Amino acid sequence: MNSDNIFNFSTPDEEAKGAASIEEVYTQNNSAGATDDSDIETPALIQTDYNEDAIQTLEWNIHIRRRPGMYIGKLGDGTHPEDGIYVLIKEVVDNSIDEFNMGAGKRIDISVDDNGSVTIRDYGRGIPLGKVREVASEINTGGKFDSKNFQKSVGLNGVGLKAVNALSTECTVCSFRDGKMVRVAFEQGYLKEHTDLLPSTEPNGTMVSFHPDPELFRNYHFNLDFLETMVNNYTYLNTGLTIYFNGRRYISRHGLEDLLKDRLTAEPLYPIIHLKGDDIEVVLTHTDQYGEEYYSFVNGQNTTQGGTHLSAFREHVTRTIKEFSGKGYEFSDIRNGLVAAVAVRIQEPVFESQTKTKLGSSKISPDEDALTVNKFVGDFIKKALDDYLHKHTDVADVMLRKIAASEKERKAMSGVAKLAREKAKKVSLHNKKLRDCRWHYNDSLPQNAKVDRRDESSIFITEGLSATGTITKVRNAETQAVFSLRGKPLNSYGMTKEVVYKNDEFNLLQAALNIEDGIEGLRYNKVIIATDADVDGMHIRLLVITFFLMFFPDLIKKGHVHILQTPLFRVRNKKTSRRPAAKGRRKKENMSEGEKDTYYCYTDEERIAAINLFGKDAEITRFKGLGEINDVEFAEFIGPDMRLDPVKLNRDDMVEKLLEFYMGKNTMDRQNFIIDNLVVEDDSEI
Repeated sequence: MNSDNIFNFSTPDEEAKGAASIEEVYTQNNSAGATDDSDIETPALIQTDYNEDAIQTLEWNIHIRRRPGMYIGKLGDGTHPEDGIYVLIKEVVDNSIDEFNMGAGKRIDISVDDNGSVTIRDYGRGIPLGKVREVASEINTGGKFDSKNFQKSVGLNGVGLKAVNALSTECTVCSFRDGKMVRVAFEQGYLKEHTDLLPSTEPNGTMVSFHPDPELFRNYHFNLDFLETMVNNYTYLNTGLTIYFNGRRYISRHGLEDLLKDRLTAEPLYPIIHLKGDDIEVVLTHTDQYGEEYYSFVNGQNTTQGGTHLSAFREHVTRTIKEFSGKGYEFSDIRNGLVAAVAVRIQEPVFESQTKTKLGSSKISPDEDALTVNKFVGDFIKKALDDYLHKHTDVADVMLRKIAASEKERKAMSGVAKLAREKAKKVSLHNKKLRDCRWHYNDSLPQNAKVDRRDESSIFITEGLSATGTITKVRNAETQAVFSLRGKPLNSYGMTKEVVYKNDEFNLLQAALNIEDGIEGLRYNKVIIATDADVDGMHIRLLVITFFLMFFPDLIKKGHVHILQTPLFRVRNKKTSRRPAAKGRRKKENMSEGEKDTYYCYTDEERIAAINLFGKDAEITRFKGLGEINDVEFAEFIGPDMRLDPVKLNRDDMVEKLLEFYMGKNTMDRQNFIIDNLVVEDDSEI
C-alpha cells in the first residue's frame, strides 16, 4: 500500500489477519534497542540437504514451460489482449515483419481455426534450410544478434519461436527456399519429425503452425477483435504490407494517420498532423475530450506501456507548441485533449521485458556516439512540427484556441479543485465509501515480494449499503476494493470538469482511483461496476460510464472498465439441495454436471437447461438485486471465475453523439426509441 494512502483499508478483523512485513519486524527490533545484527532475532534455519544433488539443469523446453512468465508474460485465457496466446502469435508475426522490413515479402497470411490452432505464412527469404531445427528449438539461436542481416528488427534474443514451440502441444515449422523445403515438427518442444531436403513448388518463405497447450492456457479462446487490432497495427506501421487474416485482406495506405482515424472516438478539432522522417513517424490532433491519449511503437512493436521514445515525444511536442505560441501555457493545458501516435525504428532496441511493451533504450543504436532517443525524437519534433505550424496557420489557430480554452477552464476551477482536495482528504480519513485492498496497480513491487499481484487489483463500484455489505464480506482483501455509491449519481453529460470537484461522490471516486492527473497513477487495474440487474441498476451503470466517458475516457479505451455479471436465476433440485452434507460427500467443485443440485443461471438459455435437468423438482429463484444474494453464494460470483463484460469503445462509436442521444435533454426522442424497440419478457416459467 502506498504511503500516501488515506482511505480505510479494511475492517479491524481483516487487519488483524495481516502479518507484519520483514521491514516492520526490522524496524521494531531497531526501535527496541538493537544495535547490531547479533541483537536481531532470526528465524530458525530449515534443515535440509543442500548439496550437489540439489542443483538442476533443465532442458530448454522444460524451463520455458515451468517459467513461462519470463518469456511471454502472463499465460491467461484470451480474455485480455496482453494474454500469452496473443504473445505467441506476435512472436511469430514479428519475425515475418522483420523479413518485410528487409525488403523480402510483402504479404503475410494468418489463420486461426475454431479449435485454437494458428498458422502463419510469410513470403520472405525463409529460414536457412540447414538451420530450421536449431532456429525452432535451440535457445538463443537466431540471425539477429549482429544486426547485419536484420536492421532495426523487433526480435533480438533468439527466444520467441522457441517459446511458441515449448508452449504448444504441436508446433510445425516449414522453410521454403529456391525450390526446396525442410519441415520440422515438435510436441511440447520435443522433436518428432525432421525431414531431409525435399523438392517444393512453394514460393520462398516460412510457415509456422502451432496449437497452444490447453494444460497451460486453460480454457483459452482467441478474441478475434484483439487479433484484428493487432493485424491493423502491423499494417499501419508497415505501409505496403498486406496481411490476410482468416481470408480477409488488411492494408494501410496512410500509415499512422489511418491508425488515428481508426481510434478516434471524437471529432478532431483540426486535420490530423502527419509528420514523417528517417526512422520516425508522428501523427497528432486535438479533440474536445479530457485527458491525453497516445499510441507508441518501436520497430513495429506496440509498446503499450510507452518507454523512452514516448516520454521524449510528450516532452518535445508540448515544448515545441509552447515555444511556437510565445505564451507561457502550462504543459497540462497543451496536452489536454491531445491524441497522438509515434513510431520509431532503432537498432537493437532494449525492452524492459520479453513481451516488449516498454522501451528502455537510451540510445538509437549501440554505437558509442549514437544519439540518445530523447535527442533523436526531440530534434525531429522541434523542426518538423514547428515548420508545419508556421505553414498551416489555420491549424495552428484552432490548436491554440483549444489550449487557451483548457487554460481558462483550469484557472476557473483551480480554487474549487483546491477546496475539493482538502475536503476529500478530511473526509477520506474516515471514508466509509471505500474499503481498500493491499495490492495496487500503481504500487512499486517490493524487493522481497514472492508474487506480483498488481494486475489482479480491482475495485467494485456498488450501489447501496446492502450490495456493498455483501461484497465487502466475501471480497478478497488482498486484491479487491469496494467503493459504495449513495444512489443514482449525477448525470454529468454536458458539464465541465468542475462538477467532478463540486460533487462529493465524484470527487471521492476520482480520489479513490487516483486519476485526477491522468490514468498513469490508476490504483486498480480493473474498475468493475457492480449494480443490480434491473432498470435502476442499468441507469446507474449508464451514469457511471457517462462520468468516465466525459472526464476519463482513457479508462475505457485502455480496457480498465468492466461490468460485473451476476446470475439472474438460481435453479435447484428442491429434493436434494437442502439435505445435510453426508459424511465424505464430495465438494461441489468436484462433482460432475449430472451430480450438481444447484445451478446459477446468467441467461434464459441456462435457466431453461437447468429446469429441464431437474424437471418437476426444479425450484427457481429470481435475483432482482445484489443484496438478495447471500454471502456464501456471492463469493462464487466475484472469485477467480467471475464473469466480466469489458466496456469497449469501437472506432464507429462517436462518444459525443452517443452521450447526446442517451444522456442529453432529448427526452421525447429517447421515449420514442424505447417504445419502438421495447422487448416484453415472458416470465411465465419463472
